[in-house]
Amino acid sequence: MTRPTLREPADPADRGIRRSWHLFAGSFFFLGLLAFLRLTVPGVDWTDWVIAGLIVVVGLAAARNRLAVQALELGRRVEAESFARILQGLSRSVSPDAIMEAIVEEIGTGTGADHIVVVRRRPEARVLEATLVNTRTGGPSSSTLFPISDLEDQPDAADPGPVVARRIAGRARKVYGLKNTLSAALAIDSGIIGAIVVSRRTADTWPASAERILLGAADEASAALARAYSHREAEARASTDALTGLPNRRYFDEFCALLARRRRAEDAIGILMVDIDRFKSLNDNHGHAVGDEVLRAVAGAIASAVREDDVPARFGGEEFAVLLRNPSREEAVEVGERVREAVGRLDLSRFGVAAASVSVGVAVAAVPDQPIDDLVELADRALYDAKRRGRDRVVAAA
Repeated sequence: MTRPTLREPADPADRGIRRSWHLFAGSFFFLGLLAFLRLTVPGVDWTDWVIAGLIVVVGLAAARNRLAVQALELGRRVEAESFARILQGLSRSVSPDAIMEAIVEEIGTGTGADHIVVVRRRPEARVLEATLVNTRTGGPSSSTLFPISDLEDQPDAADPGPVVARRIAGRARKVYGLKNTLSAALAIDSGIIGAIVVSRRTADTWPASAERILLGAADEASAALARAYSHREAEARASTDALTGLPNRRYFDEFCALLARRRRAEDAIGILMVDIDRFKSLNDNHGHAVGDEVLRAVAGAIASAVREDDVPARFGGEEFAVLLRNPSREEAVEVGERVREAVGRLDLSRFGVAAASVSVGVAVAAVPDQPIDDLVELADRALYDAKRRGRDRVVAAA
């Protein structure tokens, strides 16, 4: 047996419009019939022909209006469906890249664009990145960099968005050889961060619906990006030590836990525990404000002395930790010495402090699966051994 098709209940407003149209069409049919019968009897006056002609003209106009209304309703329904799919995609996207990926396809479908260029400043770098997507072929996207001045040279106007968007569109036409473009700015609370540019090969004027879809998509994407950036900044603040700017203990512990889960058998791990010598006396003699400045200076020295893949963090108080990626025992000791020497070279005379020194404890995994917590404990013991031996030195755990 054939399963019946379920239909959504009709909108009462739609039923009312349909009944009104049927009433109008029926009345017009009978009026036209009467006019035709009137023209078939003898003694027809010229006014009868005028009335009949007007009835025909009104009928054609009504039919044309009906078709135009149907086309408008269809277009609005397509727009509404495009916006619904865009919002649905945005609701599932949490990262800035995922947000832009979620709307590109729907913008292409809704506007009829052949190409879409998403131009966005990366929040972690002063870089204006442009990504071109070919919506017709569905081929791989390509990325390049635009001059940051295209974004930062903003006009002194109440709404600089359209001007910046057109400038970025001009750059996209020049770089990618695009022809007929339409653009909309991406903006968050801190200002304009980029633009979405759509392009097609034909020179026809863009329909108003395409502009509405693009502007609406840009507004929704901007709001989603603002939420994503705000969430990222909140996470960064929660994971960063406010005084030194280094990752804090929470970040260090979470990073170590993540690394432990993803650690391969051949990955070596090392830990440096670094402590400022006689820091309590420094605080007592010079005050906590000077102590804070020394902490900042030492943190900077540590960050500059470690390797690119190493992870320094403020562990607490005047103590710092450094996670070393794939070091030998000799390399770990060498990094520790670089840290000690970098701190020793600090010029702290402007704070009334003659010099600062640190003691460093080093531990390197003896076996591939040695827990990181064990290494932290071993490095901490080596640190206190360095303190007992006279401070300002590096000691490796046995």
